[in-house]
Amino acid sequence: MDNISRLMFAVVMAMAYMAMGAEAQNTTMAPNSNATMANVTMTPNVTMTSSVTTTSSVTTAPVTALTVNISRADCRTTQLCAAQPENCDPAVAGSCFFVSIMKSSVQTFSFQLRGVSSGYIAVGLSKTSTRGQNDTTYVCANNNRKVKFFTALLDKGVLTINNKLPPVDSVKGSVNGQTIQCTFSATVPNATATRNIDTSYYLSISNGTFNSDTLDSPQAILNSDKAVDLTEPITTVLNSLNSAPSAFCLSQALLILIGVLGMMML
Repeated sequence: MDNISRLMFAVVMAMAYMAMGAEAQNTTMAPNSNATMANVTMTPNVTMTSSVTTTSSVTTAPVTALTVNISRADCRTTQLCAAQPENCDPAVAGSCFFVSIMKSSVQTFSFQLRGVSSGYIAVGLSKTSTRGQNDTTYVCANNNRKVKFFTALLDKGVLTINNKLPPVDSVKGSVNGQTIQCTFSATVPNATATRNIDTSYYLSISNGTFNSDTLDSPQAILNSDKAVDLTEPITTVLNSLNSAPSAFCLSQALLILIGVLGMMML
């Protein structure tokens, strides 16, 4: 193989390496992937392990029909918003995952949640950056093209329906194909009017598979990069999952290419 052939081979290998890295990133973030997750990692310290099956004693909040599309019209004015992709419009068809939160009273907050799944979508509140330590989670599931609402706790990757969490009411929902939308009012645990730290949480949006009263382990779509004060609508929420693995793969590919070219010059 002459030097030109070696160079062309090195370039092709580098491009293939970059493509594989990009594909891996897309697979991780694929919003429509609802396969049962056996070992999906939400954060470096938390590993998904298994699903949980509920029993016939599970009760859910009543859900009425949501007749309008959720929008981001009030983001940064009265509503704290987070989305994946960032700044996507939930009122437009497509794979936009979106949550907005607005304070109603001392401990009560109004939520809007929108996402894509054939099973369920969920918004989670965590007091630490290590998700999955009994995080309060609000779940909107596609139950025969109607929304079924659950409150749950996420612990070590297992999502357990919990009827003893603070009350949730005014639940509305709609299902259109795989697009699930729901709005609700929730009493957020430990929130007070005196300290910002009491209303600060790490936010997450996830989806997963659902069958009857079974919620399989969630796939993380968005994890906020920091704790955000739910009472501050001007806060910008960044997705920590949007680190730049593709850039890392690119640098590795360039190093490989440089190494091969160096060997050719010896």
